[in-house]
Amino acid sequence: MTPDLPLSGVRVADFTRVLTGPLCTMLLGDLGADVIKVEPPGGDDTRAWGPPFQTGPDGARESSYFLSVNRNKRSVTLDLKAQEGLEAARRLIAGSDVLVENFRPGTLERLGLGWEDLHAAHPRLIYASITGFGLSGPYRDRAGYDVVAQGMGGLMSYNGEAGGEPLRVGVAVADVYSGALITQAILAALYARERTGRGARVDVNLLESVIALGSSQVGRYLATGEVPVPTGNDHRSIVPYGTFPCADGFVNIAVGNDALWRRFCAALNDPDLGADARFTTNEGRVTHRADLDHLLLPALARHTRADLMTRLEVAGVPCGPVNDLSDVFNDPHVQARGVAVPVPHPTLGETTVTSPPWRFGGEALPVRLAPPTPGQHTREVLSELGLSPEISSAAPAPEPD
Repeated sequence: MTPDLPLSGVRVADFTRVLTGPLCTMLLGDLGADVIKVEPPGGDDTRAWGPPFQTGPDGARESSYFLSVNRNKRSVTLDLKAQEGLEAARRLIAGSDVLVENFRPGTLERLGLGWEDLHAAHPRLIYASITGFGLSGPYRDRAGYDVVAQGMGGLMSYNGEAGGEPLRVGVAVADVYSGALITQAILAALYARERTGRGARVDVNLLESVIALGSSQVGRYLATGEVPVPTGNDHRSIVPYGTFPCADGFVNIAVGNDALWRRFCAALNDPDLGADARFTTNEGRVTHRADLDHLLLPALARHTRADLMTRLEVAGVPCGPVNDLSDVFNDPHVQARGVAVPVPHPTLGETTVTSPPWRFGGEALPVRLAPPTPGQHTREVLSELGLSPEISSAAPAPEPD
């Protein structure tokens, strides 16, 4: 551990698999926590998710999915159904500040690792749970998956092209947002513990995270009763704001106020458009969206993407290209910021991960550890716990959410 990282000295017992929990514990690891990833025999489910896999010089393969959310962790293999594995887990938890788990509600309670038992034994422990639908309610015992939560939380009903079928967001946003939210809750609980001396139980579920993610769409419904529908890349309350075709591609343009509208019209060298009374205010542009599109789309189509972006950037109008990931990682700004980080890996030789997303004092946080191989640190961690490094098994662990 690097001594000056924000969470140096904090140990996290990570009993999570797949995406939401591993994302959370990766972020805690990025911030300096010593994250011990407890894997069942056979490893995290996502180690088998592929292709694609990255292959090392000796033929070893690692799932790109697993690699994406497991940097800055140590891995131990324990069978929680075997007594010696369970005892090792108890010893690990006793020396930890935070436990993160994403089993179905009741699973860890049956193993004697529930909140009540552990809080009584370790009152400073912060116990973080991630579920599909929460720790109470009719859906409490259902397994949670991102696509299910996106649908049940309403997100798919207003995502996609106007008039189109329900569409899942291309990234697992229910998982990712839930992982970010539980990380925030853990950090808040650590801060509260400094004042109270006591740990807390915090929990997040995928369904309510998706509802919260709805933000202005949910707020609009609660205020008006109007059920939102898909609008493609258009914004329901700001015009023009979205993705627009030009002569050789697409550009995103964000005209967020009336002053920007005037700059936008000047950049297009279209004084008639700027003087049209229907469009001088955002309210008017929203009301007359179809009429504006009829005039605006042909005007934009006369420009190449490079020309249009140059004009808008000079005018101070927010804009940007629609990039694929090859464009993203070849972008000179992204390269200058060091977003892609090559790290040594025990079987791959080297792999590339994204950098932690924060800066402290202007400095990027380091990738201290590559995503681990299954059980890579079992002997090391068990020795630190004063246990035999030979604990091993072949039975499966309980199913997570």
